[in-house]
Amino acid sequence: MELSDFKSFLGKPIYEDKNVLIYQGDSLELINYIPEGSLPLTITSPPYNIGKEYESILELDDYIEWIAKWINQVYRCTSSHGSFWLNLGYLSIPKKAKAIPIPYLIWDQVPFYLIQEIVWNYSAGVAGKLFFSPRNEKFLWYVKDPNNYVFNLDDIRDPNVKYPNQRKNGKLKCNTKGKNPTDVWQIPKVTSGKNRSSKERTPHPAQFPVQLVSRIILASSDINDIVFDPFLGSGSTAEAAIKSGRKVIGFEINENYINIAIERIKNICYDDQQKIKQGNLFDIMVSNS
Repeated sequence: MELSDFKSFLGKPIYEDKNVLIYQGDSLELINYIPEGSLPLTITSPPYNIGKEYESILELDDYIEWIAKWINQVYRCTSSHGSFWLNLGYLSIPKKAKAIPIPYLIWDQVPFYLIQEIVWNYSAGVAGKLFFSPRNEKFLWYVKDPNNYVFNLDDIRDPNVKYPNQRKNGKLKCNTKGKNPTDVWQIPKVTSGKNRSSKERTPHPAQFPVQLVSRIILASSDINDIVFDPFLGSGSTAEAAIKSGRKVIGFEINENYINIAIERIKNICYDDQQKIKQGNLFDIMVSNS
């Protein structure tokens, strides 16, 4: 199915170009209109129910029920060989837990098959005095069919091999493209602050680094595939998808965040146009020399 085909189901987007469709609205309502089995990859990070500016606090049981509802809809929309990558942090439960990983609370609510838990380890964060300083979040990698799913290992290999020329019986012991990354990903967080703000920082309070999402997209989708994010936020998934040669459909309820995402997408297009112009200028200079 082509990206433009989704407009016949979802209607007119708030923003579109040849690679992107963005819709403003409640994800749980909008996702009902997506055809069954039409999405090869979904990546998202929903609200954690911890009081961020973009969320309304729900009772714990209601929050778990809400998660289960939209995840089941994602499952319905996912293609037979598709994947679902879910990022969830921690929340507190009075008299039970200071910071319990949310995946512990939904393990039996997800119809997908869990391939692996990925630990995202970052350097910056809150400093603890009565507990260890938190420096990780989890990604859960789910698939529709455990015997048939996309995994492009060569596209994400780590070139940092300690002994790249080590041989056994005259043959190289390691892949010349690099090694398989581990299930602990050390990728810098998008930081804020006057002197340490990340270059890609936007006003969104919980922003994915593009490097992180790009690895997921390269591993779990193919060129020109459609990547879906039902909680688009500041648009990191959109930016990573476009830069990786994919298409993207995003849902977001907050107009301010939509505007941030659109600006990021337009900047990608502008950068590409400038590269094309510079390339044409170089060709002209060469032909005239």
